Amino acid sequence: MLVLSWNLFHGRALPAVNRSLYGEFAAKLAGWRWEVALLQEVPPWWPARLARDLEVEQRCAPTSRNALLPLRRVIAERRPELLKSNGGGCNAILARERIAEHRAVTLRSLPERRVAQLVRLRDGRRVVNFHASTRPARAEQELARLWRLALEWAGEAPLLLGGDLNLRSPRAPGGVGGPAVVHVAGHGVDHLFARGLEGIGAPRSREARRVVSPGLRLPEPESDSKSKSEPKSTSPDDPQKPLRPDRHAGPAGGRVALSDHEPLLVELALSR
Repeated sequence: MLVLSWNLFHGRALPAVNRSLYGEFAAKLAGWRWEVALLQEVPPWWPARLARDLEVEQRCAPTSRNALLPLRRVIAERRPELLKSNGGGCNAILARERIAEHRAVTLRSLPERRVAQLVRLRDGRRVVNFHASTRPARAEQELARLWRLALEWAGEAPLLLGGDLNLRSPRAPGGVGGPAVVHVAGHGVDHLFARGLEGIGAPRSREARRVVSPGLRLPEPESDSKSKSEPKSTSPDDPQKPLRPDRHAGPAGGRVALSDHEPLLVELALSR
């Protein structure tokens, strides 16, 4: 099971590019190998389009700043740096297999709406996607409540929980009984935890803030052969050591980094 987690920064880039970067984000998602993608800070009109373009299933949950969304969309698609996060947002889960169940749980309403997504895949595996509050105390409260809800909902099924948790060192719940919850990948405030699943080889994170040219409308996706040739971690004893694949695409000049977050990619299998 290949799981990707990425905060899309409301479809923006660093340095700023004041036009829609949907094509560039879609091409990267199309070119990477994953089975389930947990996305945060997604423009609300993107998930359905991504599902069509990538031929995957999607479920989304609106978060905050979505009032008068048609007007926000008109502005955000033409001048995303004018509105920035005020262009609207949602969390989204993309899957290359059938999604059998989806729930959205509001963990905080004020000052900003924080919503977790709980998904059951066709084979029974459970996946939870969350973007926590920026203040650590609030994020810790939300995550503690989410763990209680997710573990009760998942029962004995394998469970993956992650996203932008806005915590540098989030804690796995203790004393839950059954298989332990383990931290399988992390970079900055983005983390992935699993129960009943384990890393294939070394659990790992992937440093891959992708670089594209602002002059490209839709870069070519990375080929399978390129993905398979990406360098492996040279330190299997360090589960947090990131992979460093080629981060460059497009012409040599004028490149930008998609999002202000590094995507995480981890490969998991059922625990023995």
